[in-house]
Amino acid sequence: MPRAGLTTDRVVAAAADLADASGFENVTVSALARHFGVKDASLYTHVRNLQDLRVRVALLAGGELIDDIAAAVAGRAGKEALAAFAGAYRSYALRHPGRYAATQIRVDQSLVAGSPALRRTAEITHGMLRAYGLTEPDLTDAVRLLRSTFHGYCALEATGGFGAPRDVRASWDKAVEALHVALTHWPGGGRAGADGQGPGGAIAGPVRPPC
Repeated sequence: MPRAGLTTDRVVAAAADLADASGFENVTVSALARHFGVKDASLYTHVRNLQDLRVRVALLAGGELIDDIAAAVAGRAGKEALAAFAGAYRSYALRHPGRYAATQIRVDQSLVAGSPALRRTAEITHGMLRAYGLTEPDLTDAVRLLRSTFHGYCALEATGGFGAPRDVRASWDKAVEALHVALTHWPGGGRAGADGQGPGGAIAGPVRPPC
């Protein structure tokens, strides 16, 4: 019998909050049970096990992240869209470190295929890159470049990995500008115009983009 007041959505939301506060690696069924003042067994009505709980947090966080990105890039293309995408990504990673860590776990492909948020992530990411005139396999290569740059930077920033006196935000902006140049002059791929807008036009419209 489900405990009154507890729902799957409420349990997953509490797990996401716990991840931000204490680290995603510290999200456990026992920790959540203590939070709600119940026995561990009370939560197994709502989640199958710890892995199921963590995957649900990852899907929740992925949906939140792509919502932020979609709002930021709406109506933009080329360099403006890239900068908006990057800014929303970094902002979410810094505001929600535990949720962001959840988006980096590997999720079963059957769940990915059934997740509207993850499909939307692919649509928005590929839409942005097609505006640079890129098609497959260059699209996948470009997604991997963006993901590795954004994730690497955010991970280093979150742990204080940048020790030089140069402003971290200034370096981020320069990195995004460098990515725009790379995408505009993609080796062997499509070519965009001077404003970075190629034949794809404006962007149509997480856990992570497909790569």
